[in-house]
Amino acid sequence: MSSSTTPTAYAVSPDSGEHWSKEGAWRVTDGIHRIPLPLPMDGLKAINVYVLETADGLTLIDGGWAIEVARDLLERCLRDIGYGFGDIRRFLVTHVHRDHFTMATVLGHEYGADVALGLGDKPALDLLNDPTLDESPFLEVLRTAGAHELAELWAAGGGERPDPAIWLLPDTWLEGDQRIAVGTRTLDAVHTPGHTPGHYVFADRGAGLLFAGDHVLPTITPSIGFTVPPTPDPLGDFMASLTKVRALPDLQILPAHGPVAPSSHARVDELLSFHDDRLEQSLAAIADAPATGFTVAHQLAWTRHEKSYDELDPFSQGMAAMETKAHLELLVARGRATREETPGGVLFSAAPIGSSA
Repeated sequence: MSSSTTPTAYAVSPDSGEHWSKEGAWRVTDGIHRIPLPLPMDGLKAINVYVLETADGLTLIDGGWAIEVARDLLERCLRDIGYGFGDIRRFLVTHVHRDHFTMATVLGHEYGADVALGLGDKPALDLLNDPTLDESPFLEVLRTAGAHELAELWAAGGGERPDPAIWLLPDTWLEGDQRIAVGTRTLDAVHTPGHTPGHYVFADRGAGLLFAGDHVLPTITPSIGFTVPPTPDPLGDFMASLTKVRALPDLQILPAHGPVAPSSHARVDELLSFHDDRLEQSLAAIADAPATGFTVAHQLAWTRHEKSYDELDPFSQGMAAMETKAHLELLVARGRATREETPGGVLFSAAPIGSSA
């Protein structure tokens, strides 16, 4: 939840010369356009959908959130560059979160376009389509982080059952690293679990581009721990995936949120450094007494403005509690902390000096 360089709220994207979220189909390079679509009620403001032109039609990387205002804007922007929904042949979706997946699956089923998603996100779709689900599955994640009152607040504010009409299964499951032909381009589909278990980035080495989804964001740190069903060590997965992307050539970042940015290597290094620092801060917070992720989150600063936890809105507070728990879980995995499951949430304690792995 921290940021680097220019704040997202003020970031200008070099392809448009405008604020990165300004409406339009912005030319990134020959045959590739970036279309920011709105995210109402979300601090991120927009998601970038990337349109790749081929002789046979369009491939879109991510689809946006299945809401009317975003659908109408996507249709208008495609029309501005000479296309319509019927020209879409495939969606390559970076991960299952609603702002990336739901419009892709709705349009894919309406127009017969293939929708591809990482297999690691299948458990999330299965859960969201479970007819016995009687509350938002994120509420239990909040409770294990010790944020019980926040879970009740989330529930009161819309923790209802997900709408199965926008959580349809994809046509293609992506598994492992593979190469995908998109017209004359070849994309390296690279599995990068962490933000979600099935997250993928798509590297166009020939053009020097990284379609980075939410894995490498230029102005903010991707949220960690905000996924269901929960995984044992999402931050450990994320940092390993960052190292994996760092081993690729240095590529221009085409992110899901924020402006086009020049260097994947530089940004990955910043993200790894941020989380290393956060791990040390989290460890210091449990040095004297056991604590939950919720309790430790109160001791940390949030966003580039170094806000206190109590200054955050309830949704951001929940994200912060989940992310802090992810840091504490990685400390456990590294032998630097211990954990105990209690009715009040998972309690973490610093491991005795000299016991770390």
